[in-house]
Amino acid sequence: MYKISMVSLGCPKNQVDAEMMLYSLKQAGFEICPEEANADAIIVNTCGFIEQAKAEAIENILEAAKYKQDGNCKALIVTGCLAERYKDDVTEEIPEVDVCVGIGSNGKIADIVKNAIEGKKQNCYGEKRDLDLNGKRILGGYPFSTYLKVADGCDNCCTYCAIPKIRGKMRSRKIEDCIAEAKTLAENGVKELIVVAQDTTAYGTDIYGKPMLSKLLSELCKIDGIKWIRTLYTYPEKITDELLDTIAAEPKLLKYLDMPIQHVNGEILKRMNRKGNQETLTALINKIRAKIPNITLRTTLITGFPGETQEQFSELAQFVKDIRFDRLGCFTYSAEEGTAAAEFDNQIDEQTKVDRMENIMDMQMTIAAEKNEEKVGTVTEVIIEGWDDYIKCYFGRTVYDAPEVDGKIFFMAKTQHTIGDFVNVRINDCLDYDLLGEEE
Repeated sequence: MYKISMVSLGCPKNQVDAEMMLYSLKQAGFEICPEEANADAIIVNTCGFIEQAKAEAIENILEAAKYKQDGNCKALIVTGCLAERYKDDVTEEIPEVDVCVGIGSNGKIADIVKNAIEGKKQNCYGEKRDLDLNGKRILGGYPFSTYLKVADGCDNCCTYCAIPKIRGKMRSRKIEDCIAEAKTLAENGVKELIVVAQDTTAYGTDIYGKPMLSKLLSELCKIDGIKWIRTLYTYPEKITDELLDTIAAEPKLLKYLDMPIQHVNGEILKRMNRKGNQETLTALINKIRAKIPNITLRTTLITGFPGETQEQFSELAQFVKDIRFDRLGCFTYSAEEGTAAAEFDNQIDEQTKVDRMENIMDMQMTIAAEKNEEKVGTVTEVIIEGWDDYIKCYFGRTVYDAPEVDGKIFFMAKTQHTIGDFVNVRINDCLDYDLLGEEE
């Protein structure tokens, strides 16, 4: 029996791909091995979205390559976005890599790995067809919380983004396929579902002719065992009254919405091939908060997009100050080869990008601290993620926090609990982005 080890990088969508590949490998008779030094083959499932992610992927590939000399590794396989984006370049420029596997060939991973170990090493790039996932995965994170990928690819073609070139056109899963997977996950102990796609608000338009996210969410709420459902990657211009009404009405749907706006200046958004401006975004956010008064709003922004003037950046900064998002991430623009924006005139120097990003994040830290202060004295439901042996208390996430990108709450408990339990916690204090409390 061959032993396989996998390193998976990047976004939640890529994590789901990794978990499905691991399931396929195990079903084919491979042993999943956590120690790379003992593995017959190592798979690095990469991200290739921006320059920083590519650098991380290459670093991990080179780290894994050491086990071809110092361990049992007979084959090093690269999958994911970097493999898809650069195809044969990876094996040519990093000779330690034996095989590159494109996203369209993930379903053949067991045969590809077996052949590679046995010396038949050939890159494989299949066609990215309609998304028909079997929903069978080996969960790599917490056993009680996981992502449900409802579509792959993207049709938006934002000028800064390489995802459509990497992942292809949007391909939604059928509602019954998503529900079947969610039921299986619930039967296996998952209590929190985080719905993801490149653009969740576009879900269903390709196969049903209209957005079907609201319908899907309503159906997911009917599944026994699922207690929390959270939605990420909703595009502002596609957020409908129907979606907001559904979130407001369904108790299982957390009052949390991730809405990447990237910028607010109308000219910058137009150059990004995004819609809207400060006026339309302000109106949308006011509507969201009116319909769902206790909503937690998360967004992401880009600073230093080509041609961004100081005045346009100041407009963005003032917007952040006025709107007071609950959660916010800010990234410097990365000129990605093959994207339209990489060819735009008036590219911004790196230091200016960083200075603007740090300006936004400094402002957001103050806002987040003030919003956390407002929570002191309130009681909120928390999902327990672990025990901190150093400070001798449990930690977890509130309804206000998505995994990996948001904060945590550390709290003292009255009784012993199991990881994955839900408890009510009174918030007593805060520390930057995190909260402190005690069980009610």
